Amino acid sequence: METTGCGTAIVTPFCADGSIDEQALRGLVNWQIQAGIDFIVACGSTGEAATLEEDEWLNVVRIVVDAAADRVPVWAGCTHNSTRTLLRLAGMLRQVRGVSAILSANPYYNKPTQEGQYQHFLALAKAVHPIPVCLYNVPGRTAANLEPETVVRLAEDAKNIEAIKEASGKLAQIAQVIHSVPRGFKVFSGDDNLALATIEIGAHGLISVASNEIPAEVSRLVRAALTNDWIEARDIEHRFTRLFEANFWESNPSPVKTILNLMGKCSDAVRLPLVLPTPATRTRLERLAGELGLLKFVPVEGELGMF
Repeated sequence: METTGCGTAIVTPFCADGSIDEQALRGLVNWQIQAGIDFIVACGSTGEAATLEEDEWLNVVRIVVDAAADRVPVWAGCTHNSTRTLLRLAGMLRQVRGVSAILSANPYYNKPTQEGQYQHFLALAKAVHPIPVCLYNVPGRTAANLEPETVVRLAEDAKNIEAIKEASGKLAQIAQVIHSVPRGFKVFSGDDNLALATIEIGAHGLISVASNEIPAEVSRLVRAALTNDWIEARDIEHRFTRLFEANFWESNPSPVKTILNLMGKCSDAVRLPLVLPTPATRTRLERLAGELGLLKFVPVEGELGMF
């Protein structure tokens, strides 16, 4: 896997009737690429993949791939707590031309052992070979932690398992992964507020939530860190650290969609069981967005619809 840098775990915008807003999604993809993002992840946690019907999920991936038009790599989220179902879904992804990699999180709810996770991800890798697989360790959402020893086993036993998005929040664990995996295996931070710390210990980039709202700035932050320009990297982090926190004042991606809505980018609609932020939280988000200058949006030439 050659991809490094900053990737956006892009939101899935909805119309007033709850359907996928294709025009808004295409506009977001175009804006992300024009802003300098390195790759896009469709249908991750921030993309509300858990509440998309299978046909919607596949359609969102297709839309993002088509809108990206080979300008940047597109990764597709593909996660399930049933290995059999995961392999069926992965088989559907194999039919989508232009998917550069598959991002798959720990099997949720089941709380599998390390051996269970090993076999689960190994089966996925075999099913989609030679498409690269990026593991996604996010125990805060899945109740299962993928330990460094298991990551190393997977990297050694399946050559197309080529990366991990590490969102455990445990720097010691992330460092152990970085220092143990085979050469060429990529480690990405899964947390905006830990991006600099993880890159400093050897990570290859960030898969970001905040880049939905500030793609140019987060891209510059990551590039600065990767080129050891720590003064610029820390200046950007200092400016936007409140936004990194605000995106999780309530369940992601509700705050993100609220800010994107305030920017005129897309609807703030989310699907149950997620709900809109409380009026008090919305007021705080609007105040913060104003203070950061995010409400002074100027359309970029060539963008679609409201963009």
